[in-house]
Amino acid sequence: MRIGIIGAGNVGIGVARRLIAKGHAVMLSFCLDMDRLASTAAGLRARVGTVSEAVEFADVVVLAVPWGVVPEALSQVGTEPPQRILWDCTNALKPDLSGLAIGTETSGGEEVAKLAPWASVVKAIPPFAQMLHSPNMLIGDKRTDVFVCGDDENARTVVSRLVREIDAQPIDAGPLSLARYAEPAAMLLVTLAYARNWGPRIGMSVLRGDPAQGPLHGV
Repeated sequence: MRIGIIGAGNVGIGVARRLIAKGHAVMLSFCLDMDRLASTAAGLRARVGTVSEAVEFADVVVLAVPWGVVPEALSQVGTEPPQRILWDCTNALKPDLSGLAIGTETSGGEEVAKLAPWASVVKAIPPFAQMLHSPNMLIGDKRTDVFVCGDDENARTVVSRLVREIDAQPIDAGPLSLARYAEPAAMLLVTLAYARNWGPRIGMSVLRGDPAQGPLHGV
């Protein structure tokens, strides 16, 4: 698969590294220091291009930029971009990580969809960059779960496959509107990791019983 990544920070490069290892072709874009990006891309055996070139190149576009520059990054897509699946890795964090800039009545994923009408947007916030760059993504013997939210079932399936290929566990959460709750869950992890000093090797795990066993009783 051809992957165009908008954003060449720690998350974007971490996702690129893991997907290249699975045999995907990757083009990196959107970096203030294009010389540094070219050097990084050469080490990864990735391509480098403009945002519009990355979208044109890709089967799936990955958005991995800080929330504050999302409008600027997407404005560089061009006037007539092709229809693409957009894997939105962003979260609407305040700059000081003290909370979310938006939430519950809308979501970062839904706001990205407004800015990218050319895309089938799927929100799926990957594990922390430190984990993406580590040799082992497992916590104990488990993959960390990633909620996958999008209005197009096929797009969710495609992004779920990519989430699995970066060694996380996708959880199909349904429509994009449910990113309103997935994003605060990711914010909780940020707080535990950095404000509570648990460290970035942290993730969520969803436990699900067998519905055939019937309702639970007691407390």
